[in-house]
Amino acid sequence: MDDFIAALEQRDLEKISSFPKSDLHNHFVLGGSREYLWQMTGVQIKPIHGCLSSMDEMHAWNRDNLGKRFDTPEMRRILIGATFQQASDDGVTVLEIGEDVWGLREFFHNNIDELVEAFTTAQREIAPNIELRLQIGLSRHCPIGYLEDCLSHFWGNAAFYSIDLYGDEFAQPIENFKTIYRRAKQEGLRLKAHVGEWGSADDVRRAVEELELNEVQHGISAIQDKKVVRFLADYRIRLNITPSSNVLLGRVTSMADHPIRRLYRSDVDVTINSDDILIFDSDVSKEYLRLYESGCLLAEELDDIRQNGLKPK
Repeated sequence: MDDFIAALEQRDLEKISSFPKSDLHNHFVLGGSREYLWQMTGVQIKPIHGCLSSMDEMHAWNRDNLGKRFDTPEMRRILIGATFQQASDDGVTVLEIGEDVWGLREFFHNNIDELVEAFTTAQREIAPNIELRLQIGLSRHCPIGYLEDCLSHFWGNAAFYSIDLYGDEFAQPIENFKTIYRRAKQEGLRLKAHVGEWGSADDVRRAVEELELNEVQHGISAIQDKKVVRFLADYRIRLNITPSSNVLLGRVTSMADHPIRRLYRSDVDVTINSDDILIFDSDVSKEYLRLYESGCLLAEELDDIRQNGLKPK
């Protein structure tokens, strides 16, 4: 019997945490270790209790708990360090995180080498065994011209692995980002975007087709349309899913009924990830255990998903 399967069946979270796993959907500002942040800053950050009713409530939590206290270059580096510490404690061996393009000027003096160094130094000093996949982040509400200006500093830098679009899914049409994603493809980046957390199955398919995505962050609304599910399976579009976040934001009624089960059993490429650990108390090992304890997926299925997430793409 596989030891990871046994750890799940024994409901042994400490043992689950000792096995290698990936975290491919982690927003590092909210993705770090509470203990590390408390030790480094004296700030205690507690997760939410109960479900939130909207993204506005999540942003309000963010303002109340982080506010402006982390909006300095020094504190930004502490948040990065906290994420590597959390990932290391959780047995994560492949971690995909990165900075929003606007953060280059805000926290790193508009110096791309300084930004890259902040992540690679933290990785080297805190979690040298973790494979860092550095990501370029785009906020969907920002004007396209502004994003293109910011991106001029990122293009051509071999340190970056992927690009991701996040924020309000309805801020502007997905088609507006085609030029950016065409350039990102030319740069050899893996193409990702947040879609299908709040929108429809059709939104998921349109985003994949318009931006030529390799991966979708969330994508759970695809389950609403069998044809979209088949499309994702046929073209091996990976969905990087965050179950606790989906439940606590009211996008899914319960862990037991999470659509990851039907997506996985329909041969869609899925991974299990943390999203915003500080808000949702959702490190990757807990996600696996919660999915098992709820009866959503079998231990053998969860181990298959874990191993799939570690494979190079």
